[in-house]
Amino acid sequence: MRTVYHEQLDALIRQLAEMCRLAGIAMERATQSLLQADLVLAEQVIGDHEQITSSSARAEEAAFVLLALQAPVAGDLRAIVSSIQIVADVERMGALALHVAKIARRRHPQHTLPEEVNGYFAEMGRVAVDLADSAREVLLSRDPEKARRIREDDDAMDDLHRHLFSVMMDREWRHGVAAAVDVTLLGRFYERFADHAVEISRRVIFQVTGQLPTEEEIATY
Repeated sequence: MRTVYHEQLDALIRQLAEMCRLAGIAMERATQSLLQADLVLAEQVIGDHEQITSSSARAEEAAFVLLALQAPVAGDLRAIVSSIQIVADVERMGALALHVAKIARRRHPQHTLPEEVNGYFAEMGRVAVDLADSAREVLLSRDPEKARRIREDDDAMDDLHRHLFSVMMDREWRHGVAAAVDVTLLGRFYERFADHAVEISRRVIFQVTGQLPTEEEIATY
């Protein structure tokens, strides 16, 4: 019976890892649609979002079935409860990529971003995809050291976000209020995407150690 339980738990973890992969692909395509004013890519992200939401529903159901039928305790209970929380984190990552794609679609055929901030968003997109890939690897490996390194990438995202904000606040900004609003919203979407990847790493550390570190503690874990 316990062998079956652990097989089901492993299958759930693999499902969560696959959701991270899908979220990373979505953000990569959404970023390209944003930078290139590519309507086809934006529509693809929007159309493919159903894969993430349906995977989320299946993963959540599988977790609750394990919780109800197997009556897990200690580490097994931590694993399932954390998995339910991770479902929500990954679903939000997918939703944030969706928001990026929708803004790109709304502004098409015009480019959403002023040219001077394109480089920031290209790099934020790269970091976001790396974070999704890292979250996937952490879920599969259950390696606290890999989980710790996710915070380092999140720090890079925070630095990019701060620099982006300073560009908009500069008195040389000549792109108007609408562009500033778009840039602010988009920057926040990327920052939140990274934050959810950090949350996944925290939950994996909790699964393995029984302790839920603060974000600050992850950096020195």
